[in-house]
Amino acid sequence: MKVPFLDLVAAYRELQPQIDAAIARVLTSGHYIGGPEVEAFESEFSSYCGATHAVGVANGLDALHLALLAMEVGPGDEVIVPSNTYIATWLAVSQCGATPIPVEPDACTYNIAPALIEAAITPRTKVILPVHLYGQPADLDPILAIAHKHGLCVLEDGAQAHGARYKGRRIGAHGDAVAWSFYPGKNLGAMGDGGAVTTNDEQLADRLRVLRNYGSRVKYVNEVQGYNSRLDPLQAAILRVKLTHLDEWNARRCAIARRYEQGLSDCGLTLPFVPEWAEPVWHLYVVQHPKRNALLKQMDEAGIGTLIHYPIPPHLQKAYASSGFLRRRFPIAEQIAHQCFSVPIGPHLNTSNAAAVMAALKDATESNLNRQR
Repeated sequence: MKVPFLDLVAAYRELQPQIDAAIARVLTSGHYIGGPEVEAFESEFSSYCGATHAVGVANGLDALHLALLAMEVGPGDEVIVPSNTYIATWLAVSQCGATPIPVEPDACTYNIAPALIEAAITPRTKVILPVHLYGQPADLDPILAIAHKHGLCVLEDGAQAHGARYKGRRIGAHGDAVAWSFYPGKNLGAMGDGGAVTTNDEQLADRLRVLRNYGSRVKYVNEVQGYNSRLDPLQAAILRVKLTHLDEWNARRCAIARRYEQGLSDCGLTLPFVPEWAEPVWHLYVVQHPKRNALLKQMDEAGIGTLIHYPIPPHLQKAYASSGFLRRRFPIAEQIAHQCFSVPIGPHLNTSNAAAVMAALKDATESNLNRQR
């Protein structure tokens, strides 16, 4: 049985009449930049997240970058980031002219370890940027307490956590702002690039709206040197359709995660750990094994799609070679990069496909154990 890592076409097929109608609505509206579809999505998404404002932008990296600029991050500033994350988290900081300061993750949750943050703060620190990685919320209360103690902003990277809850409340406005990506593979994914920032801070939202539109709120009147980063109305219309199904699709992911937890508990894999205060939405189901590459080879031979998130941590990327980070400087992030891999968990993975994933994993781990004997 062939099992793809994620079936995006199945998502379209399930909602095809609604998505096609939404696209047709935009095409006949004459509003191809901004307009009512973007405004409606911003209103609906902010309400879903429990935030006062949502500002649509072109993609998730822009959401991070523009949010940092709206927080007045610039050259000479430092932003605390996880050592274990997708490189976009770091790139947004660098694009402001600021310096990303990595902090290791909790080895169990893979999210930034709050206990290590305070030691990384200097007089140049401006923002703490936790990532809700793989769809599981970071531990926000101690992070917010540290930020308040030191007078820092908190920008959350929610790119993988649409609908996730921290202590019963949806991610969306715990910190000063949350940056979102609507890349097609996300839990709430568009059919192209898209992003947004949610916040309860009216002044921050206003600055974001100016920054995303050439630094202008009135046509041909430019207050600052802004950017062209606007959420496309076609994508906004598609996201409006998908938003109404997000909770149901997240519930499907959670059901698969429960099957995996039960079915893979005794096969030698390190399975995801979920704190009692977290309600993840399982953007990814990430497992760990010291013989990962051998397992992935067998999974591929069995027709099971897998991915590595992420094979090279940011501090070892060529893009950050000038930062002078040495190998083994962040050993937990490096272990995760060397041993972790993701297995299928999309909302259109059926029961038989999930069973095939588990069977292939068990065969692969058992074969590896036999070879060691």
